[in-house]
Amino acid sequence: MVFQAVCCILEMNGGIQLKESDYAGERLRMVELLSSRGIVDPLVLQAMGRVRRHLFFPSGINILSDPYGDYPQEIGFGQTISQPYIVAYMIEKLHLKPADRVLEIGTGSGYQAAVLCEAGMKVFTVELVPELCSHAGEVLPRSVHLRCGDGDEGWPEEAPFNGIVLSCSPESVPQKLVDQLAEGGRMILPVGGFFQKLVIVEKKAGSVSIYDDLPVRFVPMLKPAR
Repeated sequence: MVFQAVCCILEMNGGIQLKESDYAGERLRMVELLSSRGIVDPLVLQAMGRVRRHLFFPSGINILSDPYGDYPQEIGFGQTISQPYIVAYMIEKLHLKPADRVLEIGTGSGYQAAVLCEAGMKVFTVELVPELCSHAGEVLPRSVHLRCGDGDEGWPEEAPFNGIVLSCSPESVPQKLVDQLAEGGRMILPVGGFFQKLVIVEKKAGSVSIYDDLPVRFVPMLKPAR
């Protein structure tokens, strides 16, 4: 099943006037923290400052702390919304430019897909958990293409992608996703079980290179029930 959903684009300076209840101050502080931790891509920082993260928590989830705090938070069904720094870091590492085609595996709350869309990318995102897929379909921008299904399969009919990002950890790099990466494209994903690391995959001149990056901790990549 494929959804196309609706939400609005927000401007921090000018355009829509944000009320205090819209967490404008918290977003600004979040962006300042990201910048202080080494995030430099203006597309990423601007998008992170515009997307209202607090709206991406599914209904019924009790937000016990700051929704803009730099830590992951539970969103139900054994899944989390990643900490802002990791979202920004992974997107920046893809070296994207506006209008690039991006595949996200593990939509979850929809927050990372919304940031990618706000940065100007053409976004395709896949989520296995039906309830989270339904939630994401309600909060994501209309231009984001959302599929409910097995992320390990990717989205082959829409390939190739300039960037691929995984928000869940497989035991190894999925070959089907490598095959869907465009020439010159990059994929970033956590890999492993209890001990995980970010891995960057590059496809250049017909060959594939894989680099280890940060140690991380993500939820495992789920498989459909058989």
